Amino acid sequence: MEENVPLAQLTRRLEEVVSELRGLPVDVERLEDGDDVRRRILEAASSAREVRAMHPVGPAEPERREHLTRRQNLDALERGIRMRTIVHADVLDNPRNAARIRQLHAAGDLHRVADEPIQQLIVFDRTVAFLQFTPVAYTPGALVIRQQSLITALIGLFEQTWARAREVTEPTHRLSSREREVLALIAQGRSNGAVARALSITEAAVGKHVASVFAKLEIPATADDNRRVLAVLAYLRGTAR
Repeated sequence: MEENVPLAQLTRRLEEVVSELRGLPVDVERLEDGDDVRRRILEAASSAREVRAMHPVGPAEPERREHLTRRQNLDALERGIRMRTIVHADVLDNPRNAARIRQLHAAGDLHRVADEPIQQLIVFDRTVAFLQFTPVAYTPGALVIRQQSLITALIGLFEQTWARAREVTEPTHRLSSREREVLALIAQGRSNGAVARALSITEAAVGKHVASVFAKLEIPATADDNRRVLAVLAYLRGTAR
């Protein structure tokens, strides 16, 4: 299997495997119930030494469950588990999510931010992976994968995505998806009017997005500096790899 197969395509392939081999002893298992998935994840985490995870955009976890998950992650870090997590940029639009991610990152669960679509995935060591059916976070059902070649492919996909993702500590991670689109077009040298035409929005809306970009990147208005240039420089630093 090619390591650069998109996760959604890989999910379909895995589901085909499960369908074809249903009733036989296989190392790809389908779990339909969300509670079963969480229980199995906790079991795998109890003995893991390394965790790779990806979280796409989706409905927020209930606050009580989110607090429990955060506590479990912090406890795992205290036990010495190495953790790396990729989140979709839109996840950070929720202030509660952003605060949780900053806390976990500071504690040692290294986070990066992806602008490309990603799928819910957790890989424990090189022994078991949990891949969600749908590309929406925190929805029930997952494939439990123990087949080594599939786990190797998923780890390869994770590492490729990690290499392209932005550091969570970069100031540009505070921007919404639309603000990043606006800033990317400004980086191409486009005026507000040209940005508005490219995104099919009003020029006034572009102006509001630009003002929000300046505020989030903490670029004050001064007589000596061109704020658009400074914002573009921050954007280029965030996308340079």
